[in-house]
Amino acid sequence: MNVIEAAGLTKRYGKESTLVEALKDVSFSIPQGEFVAIVGASGSGKSTLLHLLGGLDKPSSGVVRIDGEDLYALKEKERAVFRRRKIGFIFQAYNLIPVLNVEENIMLPLLLDHRQPDKDYIRELIHTLGLEQRRKHLPSELSGGQQQRVAIGRALAYRPAIVLADEPTGNLDSANGREVLELLKLSVRQFHQTVVVISHDLNVAAEADRVIRMQDGKLVSDTRGGIAQ
Repeated sequence: MNVIEAAGLTKRYGKESTLVEALKDVSFSIPQGEFVAIVGASGSGKSTLLHLLGGLDKPSSGVVRIDGEDLYALKEKERAVFRRRKIGFIFQAYNLIPVLNVEENIMLPLLLDHRQPDKDYIRELIHTLGLEQRRKHLPSELSGGQQQRVAIGRALAYRPAIVLADEPTGNLDSANGREVLELLKLSVRQFHQTVVVISHDLNVAAEADRVIRMQDGKLVSDTRGGIAQ
């Protein structure tokens, strides 16, 4: 089953002499349980693509289906609810809530939705992320690597259809970056997640099941099992 389907995605900014086509007729699909890296130089369109897959920006034309739902056929409020329930986000800057502890930050998507967390699953998640001894710590009391692990936990808390990660190792040293990469791979294996990562890190691309390479707003290669050439 394809959990992500993108068809004819195009994104334009500006008009006439100031027109910029950031994305040009991009189409692909991703089945459940795949770890995909989207790579490309700055300005290649990869971040724009991630924003469209996550419902954070509207395409000029084209369709995005997540778990069978036409994302941009939804009204804005419906799309916001859908994002919270079906799409987990991991950002380079962590974006944790400073006044909430580790456990509260991880459960935040559920709490915002007034849902009762599955305590056994949250406990398993915290254990898998190696945060058992940090459950009650605030973000300011954590290292960068620990904060990114919390962000991964938050992304997985709702058991979303997909997880989108924007340069998740960008603010980390090589050891912590490797640890975060292993956790993302583990989320695919253990929690059957579909993970899409935007990254300049060649280690991420090398470890992905599949690599989509962007250039000048176009999808120029789509390869499996290694870095796209």
